Amino acid sequence: MRLDKFLKVSRIIKRRTIAKEISDQDRVKINGNLAKSSTKVAIGDELEIVFGNKTLVVRVEDLRDTTKKHESEGMYTVLEERFAEE
Repeated sequence: MRLDKFLKVSRIIKRRTIAKEISDQDRVKINGNLAKSSTKVAIGDELEIVFGNKTLVVRVEDLRDTTKKHESEGMYTVLEERFAEE
């Protein structure tokens, strides 16, 4: 599954266009490597996503083409959430 689609379907990011923009701005890493929006995501991968002053690290647990809101949380596990010092 493409990175931008995973971020949208899992509801980590609400819109696919925003997920694509963030990915293409070098703000997402998969297993420590910079990833573009078209990079393939697999179960077990660790994603590090930078949102302004917040960094979210998650592990991919499931891949689905579509989900309902309550099912989307099972697609990943939050490993770490850090906030930048101001």
